[in-house]
Amino acid sequence: MDFFKTWSVALALFVSFSVQAQSNKVVQGFLRDSLSRPIAGASVQYIAGTDTLKTSSSVGGIYTFNNLKDQSFKIKVSSLGFEPFEKNYTFAPVEENRMLVPNIILLGIPNMLEEVVINGVVTVQVKGDTVEYSTKDLKLREGSVAEDALKKLQGVEVDKDGNVTAQGEQVTRVRINGKDFFGGDVKTATQNLPANIIEKMQIVDDFGDMANITGNKSGESTKVLNIQIDPKYNEGYVTTLRVGGGTEERYQTTGMFMGFKDKSQVSVLGNLNNMNANLFDFNAMGGGARGRQGGGGGRGPGGMFGGSEGITNTGSIGVNIRHDFSDKLKAYGSYSYGRDDNNTLSNSFTEFLGDQKGLTRELEDDKNSIRADHRFEGNLEWNISDKDYIKITPQLGFSDNTTRSVNTATYLKNLLKDNIQVTDLNSGSNAPRYNFSGLYNRKLNNKGRNLFFNLNYDNAVTENEFNEILNQKIYDPANQNESIKDVYVQTLRDAQNKSWNAGASVSYTEPLSEKSKLEVTYDFNNNDYDNKDKQNAYDINNQLIADPELSGVKNYVYNYDYAFTTHRVGASFMYDNEKIKYSIGAAVQPSLLKGNASSADASAAIDRSNFNIMPIARFEYKFSKQSNITINYSGKSVEPTLSQILPFEVSTNRTNVTLGNSDLDPEFNHSLRMRFRSGDFQKGKTFFAMLRGEYTQDKIVTMSRRYAKEGDGIFQETGYQNESDPVYSLSTFYHWGRSLKEKTYNIMYGGGVNYNHGISYLNQNETGGTFDKVVTNNTVISQMLFFRYNPSENLEINPGVRYSYNMTSTSLAKLESPNTSKVAPSIIGSVNITPTTIFGADVSKEFNRGYASNVNPFIINTYVEQKLLKGQRGTIRLQAFDLLNEQVNINRTVAQELTDSRTNRLARYFMLTFTFKLQKFSGVNPMEDNSNRFHGGMRPPRM
Repeated sequence: MDFFKTWSVALALFVSFSVQAQSNKVVQGFLRDSLSRPIAGASVQYIAGTDTLKTSSSVGGIYTFNNLKDQSFKIKVSSLGFEPFEKNYTFAPVEENRMLVPNIILLGIPNMLEEVVINGVVTVQVKGDTVEYSTKDLKLREGSVAEDALKKLQGVEVDKDGNVTAQGEQVTRVRINGKDFFGGDVKTATQNLPANIIEKMQIVDDFGDMANITGNKSGESTKVLNIQIDPKYNEGYVTTLRVGGGTEERYQTTGMFMGFKDKSQVSVLGNLNNMNANLFDFNAMGGGARGRQGGGGGRGPGGMFGGSEGITNTGSIGVNIRHDFSDKLKAYGSYSYGRDDNNTLSNSFTEFLGDQKGLTRELEDDKNSIRADHRFEGNLEWNISDKDYIKITPQLGFSDNTTRSVNTATYLKNLLKDNIQVTDLNSGSNAPRYNFSGLYNRKLNNKGRNLFFNLNYDNAVTENEFNEILNQKIYDPANQNESIKDVYVQTLRDAQNKSWNAGASVSYTEPLSEKSKLEVTYDFNNNDYDNKDKQNAYDINNQLIADPELSGVKNYVYNYDYAFTTHRVGASFMYDNEKIKYSIGAAVQPSLLKGNASSADASAAIDRSNFNIMPIARFEYKFSKQSNITINYSGKSVEPTLSQILPFEVSTNRTNVTLGNSDLDPEFNHSLRMRFRSGDFQKGKTFFAMLRGEYTQDKIVTMSRRYAKEGDGIFQETGYQNESDPVYSLSTFYHWGRSLKEKTYNIMYGGGVNYNHGISYLNQNETGGTFDKVVTNNTVISQMLFFRYNPSENLEINPGVRYSYNMTSTSLAKLESPNTSKVAPSIIGSVNITPTTIFGADVSKEFNRGYASNVNPFIINTYVEQKLLKGQRGTIRLQAFDLLNEQVNINRTVAQELTDSRTNRLARYFMLTFTFKLQKFSGVNPMEDNSNRFHGGMRPPRM
């Protein structure tokens, strides 16, 4: 019996060691290009049965998979700029339990510009409309987020409000691994995503889902940022918590969690503060198959910690989820909620030009706005087969907004009081909205024959309530101490605006040869509007004022229902080879604007039809492997707005009346854009340039009757008409960059010119008279020069200067206004005083000229922070914001009057915050993760 037990134990041990040996296999290989150069950063998958392991190749092109047990497996490789590779293998060890896969040679895609990897210089690839940057060699501090990485990329700028501009155009949407993140909200991703888990960043000229699937690009593009996560971070999580308090009752509480588990991703964000730190942009609702935008409403020009106007108490929470059920079925979506309570104080000085010269207005406004938004967006992608693809996108949004505004306008005539108007406005609105979009693509053969179909339905309802009280005191020039007349008018208004949008597109592509094809398209779009508007005026005793001559406000009940429908049919020939791509063709578009408007005693029909013929043109030429040029034309019809088309008087106060025009034709906008990209990336040189021209046919322009009444100030009546003369604009941008000595020294020089040629009409008589044509030419010249010294992640200094010059000329000499200029030098820097102590400062000065009041703020922000706890997971930061208390926003608008305005912003305060960060990924070597790429997490308070 003892003998049997002994052999049983020995057999069990032998079997266990055998199993362990079989499950401890290692597969390793090398990736090379056709010139035997290593390929770094490629995505490599090990597939055995239903199991998939992922990694990325090292700088030397090496990939490794450990703890394997399968005898048969597949290696699948993908890398931007190379043809995808996949091949089946049988485990054949070269030594015990270790197999060396024969070298894999990836073949380059012919129209892909060469990838250049130089130590310390960001790897850059250019493929047509995409510029890709690797982030592996960026010198980033611990705690950096995606926004910090963007600031180090040539041709990319991030302003102090967090807005991202790439190659002269604003980035309007963000994706992570090719999928929308929190509905595409740019700042939500760039200010929260840890930089150390990012592998690549792509700036894409995006032409919509149809172009992404079929490759057929037409229409207007938008700038999209796509962030690629390093595959080794697909298993784990990162979390950040921050609390802080400061002077002026400032507070901040934020939290972020991002979890990754193979085919699933979950992100949760929360934010509570009174530092103007909005978390979500609810303007971003929209998109889907047909690229619709709008919806829930907008938060305005938000910013992080002091950039936006006024003071905002904000609370936000959101969740983003993505799950790949299989390689063919994927779902992702998000829910976001935000509540903003904003208080804005502003004052302005207006100088009326022309016949009203000598009359000025001083305006002070105190405004409180409370807004709550909900947004949900879902996406389902299904690759039914190798030839069939479906995408479905439902969206829901709801916005509730209340506003209280009290403003005081003092009119002076030749420096004497003419009248004072105090307006107290209470308003509220709610706007539910839902949207559904979908697309289907069918590959009819393997030679390029393709059928694409998409559709979109959008429904929105906005209900508004207004309660406005006007108190006006009129003064005698000979007696400025007492008013000679008092006016009181209360206006109550209810408005309901319903809108429906439905659209569908069909595209059929037929290959003509290996390099050419023919595309035929049809696009249908219908915008339908149903609106109701009711208004009454009351006196101080709450009695209805029936006579508008007494109140200056018209009592009315309006109903207007109309639709704008377009059909577009087009055909284009497309050619594509290694050096040149182009598409050329034409489209026809009939449009119909039809409906009716009615009041209690009148009605008007709206019935306008138009027919447009437009070219289809796109051209792309590759000068070399590192430079190309693209030229693109697009055209679209734009229907009149509600206020422009309603043929009845609308006036919410006694000094401003609008009268629409039911005979208006829709505008048609022509746009031509040229982009040039070039550089010697091996030497760290980049150059980007853009030229854009826009011409509007049948431009809808204003017909303004403006006159002064003694003791009543300025009265204005606004109408509209289509303009037959050209209305156009031109804009240019260029950026030159140079990096030296492994990006230790960086120079960035750029600028641009914007020119607008506009037309309006002005009549300065109360009755009769003629409308003078006013041609306004506005030119803005902008220049910038910046230098960055960044020898390591422990020291960075960024001095620079921006300059702008604004020139406006008009065909009416009496409306001429002075030009303005702004020079803004700045220096931003940070340094490690000790390995765990950092000091930073942001100093800027403005020199303004040409304004009524040349405010020249000098802003000093500074901070010191200390790392603590194991692994430097904790950070204490003491920050001083606007030490000299000079933060102010100054702006000029020039029309038929000249207005200089100033708005309050978050001013001087001191803040103490504590941040705790925790990060754990199973695919990352702890020693590697604590090297020169640091843990990331939510953006610290902006300086």
